[in-house]
Amino acid sequence: MRLALFGPPGVGKGTQAKLLVHRLKLKHISTGDLIRSAIKLNTSVGKEARSFVRAGELVPGPIVRKLAEDAMTECGIDYFILDGYPRTIEQADWTTEFLDGHNAPLEAVLSISVSDEVIVSRLSKRRINRETGEIYHLDFNPPPNSVPPDSLVQRKDDRPEAIRQRLQVYRNQTFPVEDYFERQGILHRIDGLGDIEVVYGRLMSVIVSHVKSFGKSRQLQD
Repeated sequence: MRLALFGPPGVGKGTQAKLLVHRLKLKHISTGDLIRSAIKLNTSVGKEARSFVRAGELVPGPIVRKLAEDAMTECGIDYFILDGYPRTIEQADWTTEFLDGHNAPLEAVLSISVSDEVIVSRLSKRRINRETGEIYHLDFNPPPNSVPPDSLVQRKDDRPEAIRQRLQVYRNQTFPVEDYFERQGILHRIDGLGDIEVVYGRLMSVIVSHVKSFGKSRQLQD
């Protein structure tokens, strides 16, 4: 089973990725995580990436490509979910070329979406404890009464105007990639509105219907 998962900030992509990874026993491949791990382990690729990260620059595409391809190879080029990768048409071409070369193309690209207003509402209500770094949500995970109100801060990225800008950047970068996979007939747009299990059910409905290897999948987890 070879999947890719897309979704803008605040859509619940991270939560759904964790469920899919656990219940379908998939390898979670996030290039952001791979870059951080390579730097922490001081690998040769990590050393290359470190200077760009320290300078606040994007890690060059060839480095990201190598990390992604190595991760797919390590899991036998099967039973994985790409999370937030590929992000550009160039990366989509690389991914297609690599997987086609192993006769193992992506089987489904899942794009979770909700309205901008819902995303702004979700993200703008996040607060961080400046002393502990603990993250809260005013609706879904409110801070306990023991936390002093003046210790809670809102990140600049979580202010409505910043959220809208992040959404626009995401769309400019990612919509062409979604169109790329739509032309291949493997893009599926998922309504992200609803509780976690409802959205997961929609994802699984697509996977069961459109992923040929699902019937051969490993035993599902509770």
